[in-house]
Amino acid sequence: MQSINLKKASLSALIIWGIGVSAFVGSYNFTILNNANEQANLFLIIALIPAIIIGVYFYNKKGTQTNGLPLAVYMFLVTILLDSVITVPLFIIPAGGDHLSFFLDPGFWILGIEYIILVIVANWIFSRKLKVV
Repeated sequence: MQSINLKKASLSALIIWGIGVSAFVGSYNFTILNNANEQANLFLIIALIPAIIIGVYFYNKKGTQTNGLPLAVYMFLVTILLDSVITVPLFIIPAGGDHLSFFLDPGFWILGIEYIILVIVANWIFSRKLKVV
């Protein structure tokens, strides 16, 4: 196992974050549920699955093999940084929220657990396939 390729892991996290934010913000254009915030979180929960598959595939594309847990934690920390400097100021604060309410929301941490578990699983799957090839 190699150490984390920080450049590839950061770009992978950026890809995942971009897809996630797009799904979250885009969900407000559709009315499926009565509660728009619950709908946005549901879209994000679902969008994280393909987003993480794409991001981890990008990370492992050229045979990079890394332990999944440190990779997942690093990528989630990059996502927290992106949320802090971009998502919260552009989307949450104008809607009446703030950094504290965003990061103390239990839903954020549930999504974080999903994020970490999915990165670990996807990395394990891609690393197994790469060994066979």
